[in-house]
Amino acid sequence: MQNYINEAKEGKRISFKGFAVDSKSANFRGFEGSRHALGERDILIEILFAGICHSDIHSARSEWHEGIYPMVPGHEIAGRVVAVGEKVSKFKPGDYAGVGCMVNSCGECESCKEGREQFCDNGKMVLTYDCKDCFHNDEPTYGGYSNNIVVSEDFAVCVPQDAPLEKVAPLLCAGITTYSPIKFSKVGKGSKVAVAGFGGLGVMALKYALKLGAEVSVFARNKNKEAEALKLGAKALYTTDSLANVKERFDFIISTIPTRYDPMEYVNLLKHGGELAIVGLPPTGESVENDMTRLVFAANKKVYGSMIGGIAETQEMLDFSLKHKIYPETEIITADKIDEAYHNLTSGKAKFRYVIDMKKSFGRT
Repeated sequence: MQNYINEAKEGKRISFKGFAVDSKSANFRGFEGSRHALGERDILIEILFAGICHSDIHSARSEWHEGIYPMVPGHEIAGRVVAVGEKVSKFKPGDYAGVGCMVNSCGECESCKEGREQFCDNGKMVLTYDCKDCFHNDEPTYGGYSNNIVVSEDFAVCVPQDAPLEKVAPLLCAGITTYSPIKFSKVGKGSKVAVAGFGGLGVMALKYALKLGAEVSVFARNKNKEAEALKLGAKALYTTDSLANVKERFDFIISTIPTRYDPMEYVNLLKHGGELAIVGLPPTGESVENDMTRLVFAANKKVYGSMIGGIAETQEMLDFSLKHKIYPETEIITADKIDEAYHNLTSGKAKFRYVIDMKKSFGRT
């Protein structure tokens, strides 16, 4: 560890070790690379835990676009600050910090100034991995399946010292991705809510909606997780092959489904004035095309997409989650199990969220 801390202090590029894929069909392997030097407003984080998101799988397998290889995925990052730039005021060495799906944006446009950096009007939102960093000579970004990361203090969130870091890491994507639309649609006491897809995102959506006072049902591909859903507080679990038989109507439905499905099946389950928020994305080419006529005859129902959340809202989500002890259901693994985790996530065998213990993965204590 001291090597990259010294590099930061000396203004050099910062070396890192991680786990990468070399193509969309490759398995993970050990990888060594370097990150840009520590800037005056940057912090260097020793990564302790990194969550595995279904987006990591889509990216690693080039299911949304052709990936940048070698690729080190991971945008659910929690760790310890070990060095700071000379003008950093938000963090000091020893603090805990989290990093989510983005590491920079222009900071000057209307969206950025309003705290919606993920929708940067100038197209300068930089993703945590699989992205060209326009602020650092278009070099590729590498994510959290690694031992460290360098990021602007403005794109890191503050994590209390007593927080369970293995639970915090997945919140940086799974948490904010579901918290943001739930708040946007003003889910509250008495709302009738449904969660479509009951993986890592779906569990968080269920927990947030329940805490806000909603009555929540779940849609899943089968009954395998029914006991878990009911134990967590769901009113009912319906299978997706029986949607036409569901008699309930909902104020709000959040779809976390990452595979091919027909959104109109869920629009049909909304009350008058109800809202469907779409946060899950199938692979490119697998989305269902819809006749606009179907929307006309489903009049006065609303459909919108939502993408993570801005940094301020992410901090709000984290504070809310920690206050109410709302955490994902996790399984801790080491990096040699990443390929197995990917298989389980895509075959329906995974229970909930996998989190990589980076200290154990690199033999650190």
